[in-house]
Amino acid sequence: MNHVSRYILRQVVGPLAFLTAALCAVVWLTQSLSFVDLIINRGLSAFRFLYLLMLLSPGFLMLVLPIALFSAILYTYHRLTYDSELVVMRAAGLSSQKLAMPALVLGGIVMLISYAIALYLMPLGFRTFKDLQFTIRSNQAAVLLQEGEFNQIGDDITVFIRERGPNGELRGILVHDNRDRARPVTLMAEEGMLLAGERGPRFVLFEGNQQERRADQDQVQYFYFGRYALDLEMLGASPETRWREPAERFVPSLLFPDMENRNDRAYANELRAEGHNRIVTPLYALVLAAIAASALLSGEFNRRGESGRITAAAIGAMLFEAAAMGMHSLITREPALTPLLYLLPAATLAVAFMIMRVRRWPTFVLPRLARAT
Repeated sequence: MNHVSRYILRQVVGPLAFLTAALCAVVWLTQSLSFVDLIINRGLSAFRFLYLLMLLSPGFLMLVLPIALFSAILYTYHRLTYDSELVVMRAAGLSSQKLAMPALVLGGIVMLISYAIALYLMPLGFRTFKDLQFTIRSNQAAVLLQEGEFNQIGDDITVFIRERGPNGELRGILVHDNRDRARPVTLMAEEGMLLAGERGPRFVLFEGNQQERRADQDQVQYFYFGRYALDLEMLGASPETRWREPAERFVPSLLFPDMENRNDRAYANELRAEGHNRIVTPLYALVLAAIAASALLSGEFNRRGESGRITAAAIGAMLFEAAAMGMHSLITREPALTPLLYLLPAATLAVAFMIMRVRRWPTFVLPRLARAT
């Protein structure tokens, strides 16, 4: 890489870093809103809150990096043109392909970073996030139970508490346990505590009563108790035993789901589509870099502005992203069309390189481009 290419590369890196940081901050802000309830009402610590956001950061970067790269290339090459630096470089004999090389090299670097994120960092971070979220919801009374509300624990247990004491004791408790559909149980107690047991959370209730209705009998059994322990064993299951969502999985487990697992078998097409998408998505950084460079470097220099070129690049990028999302949805329904997912970025790159080689656009192509201001 010559001095000119290194100079252009340095000019692009600055805006790329700034835009990446700015867009990540925006995404962090929007995502943090979903944790406000955990912080304000459920006692989640600031450290735990930041840790959860950090675990989601690889996913943010996968979304942000290609957009930031595309915008940085458009900004930098437009500024170099406005300052007549690209005009001087062209006059010195540098072709459009050589001028585009820094953008493509940076696109390749971002692509490699995206592969590291997509293949390892993102599934690892999201898996750790879901495991931690599962643990918080399953084992922490401060997160589970809120005063004066009907708290849903899992799918089959509902808990209401009137108030919480300073030492963690609970008062005015109602528990409806519907895990056994043939024998739903309702418990009411004056006081109680939620403790961590070896097999998961356990309710210990004092001075209350139990009401049990059997489906095969038209009557309700009712008795009082002085002390009663209710295991929430199903909520204390190990995070490793739950079904992994597609975003938590590494590529091999996506492409080759366990067909003996009922959930994997039911969502096999979705898992395979996510696996192929995980392989293809990092290529989008290189494709967007090529679209931006080809739009600003093809054809002749126009002193009256480049708004038409920038608009064309933005439209091309949006069409490509829309086609990529549509293709992902399509192969979920029709797995036989999976090769099209790989063909799309390859074809777009080929078209971008062809456009980049154009030295003079015919007058009937984008007629307003020459008049853009």
